Amino acid sequence: MPFGFYIIMAAQFFSALADNALLIVAISILREMHAPSEYEPLLKTFFTVSYVALAAFVGAFADSMPKWRVMFISNGIKIVGCAMMYWDVHPLLAYAVVGLGAAAYSPAKYGILTEYLPHRLLVVANGWIEGLTVAAIILGVVVGGTLIQPAVANSLLTMDFPVIDTGVDTIGEMSLCFVATFYLLAALFNLYIPDTGVDHRVLHRNPWYLVREFNHCLALLWRDRLGQVSLAVTTLFWGAGATLQFIVIKWAESALQLGLSKSSMLQGVVAVGVALGAAGAARMITLRKSVRVIPLGIAMGIIVLVMNFVHHLWLAVPLLVLIGALSGFFVVPMNALLQHRGHILMGAGHSIAVQNFNENLSILALTGFYFLMIRADLSIYLVITLFGVFVSGAMWLVKGRHEANQEIHDDVSQLDDSTH
Repeated sequence: MPFGFYIIMAAQFFSALADNALLIVAISILREMHAPSEYEPLLKTFFTVSYVALAAFVGAFADSMPKWRVMFISNGIKIVGCAMMYWDVHPLLAYAVVGLGAAAYSPAKYGILTEYLPHRLLVVANGWIEGLTVAAIILGVVVGGTLIQPAVANSLLTMDFPVIDTGVDTIGEMSLCFVATFYLLAALFNLYIPDTGVDHRVLHRNPWYLVREFNHCLALLWRDRLGQVSLAVTTLFWGAGATLQFIVIKWAESALQLGLSKSSMLQGVVAVGVALGAAGAARMITLRKSVRVIPLGIAMGIIVLVMNFVHHLWLAVPLLVLIGALSGFFVVPMNALLQHRGHILMGAGHSIAVQNFNENLSILALTGFYFLMIRADLSIYLVITLFGVFVSGAMWLVKGRHEANQEIHDDVSQLDDSTH
């Protein structure tokens, strides 16, 4: 891999680490405010709404200038959202601003891979990026969970600079300062990401033109036989993954009697599995063979059901690692395939914006359903059952769609041969 790729990875690592640490800190702040428990999944809803609402614009924005500059601006927006939470703006609103930065960041983060690397390296590059992102998730939830522990937080609060009064007096303020530092590190690495030399399109000033262009790209990717399958898989994966974050916390509190600090670290255990699966996919699966991993999505949904019967930490850890490994192994090749098809059909930034629109619409829908189930006071075990059945059923339908596409393709190929 060229050296610039490692700079891209470093920038992504610190930005993702801050995002995940901030989620745990925001949950902690909500609990200090005695906010209703159903507000916690709404954090993810507020975070992702920008991905959906601004999908028609962020792709064009990402393609209008060098990707490093887009990533730098986006990290600046995230720092603003972090500062808003520090200055006592409601966590839901402040986290929404962070989501705005993330929505602008994502098309540049993935789009630069297709600009900077040959397509033969995309699965490997995605394996590295996903693996490193997962490492950031692990460390992020560990850092977030550690910062809100009273013993650790109080020790950090007693530290102060000579003469200088920092004005940091609460656990929340101290935690937010640490998170902002990670965003600043990410922004620093953004400045050293190489320019790929790709020509950039001038950002169109007419918003309706951008909306029409986005709708055209959306339809184009859903009509493509390989694009629609990979888009369906990644859309389901990210919606399910976001919901699973909150399910794991609730389940760990109910089944394992763990508090927020320790239950949040179990998200990191799932992330370890995703990293292992992503590494395995990068080593074993080529772009041409990527669609063969779809059945693993069905298996993942079935294995999630086993969570209902686990009440000991020593059993929970390997189970969550296995769920994560299956997820990572099937989503990394699908992600690379989707990037490749999107880059061919419409350009990197636009294709990632379409991908983000669908994936985050799925996050909004599934976390919204989770919010309603928690509000209705459903048992977490019933929620897990419904979640596992839904994931397996949806992946089974995607598998059937791909097989139908293949039959049509084979029939057309035979018809072409018979005419010659």
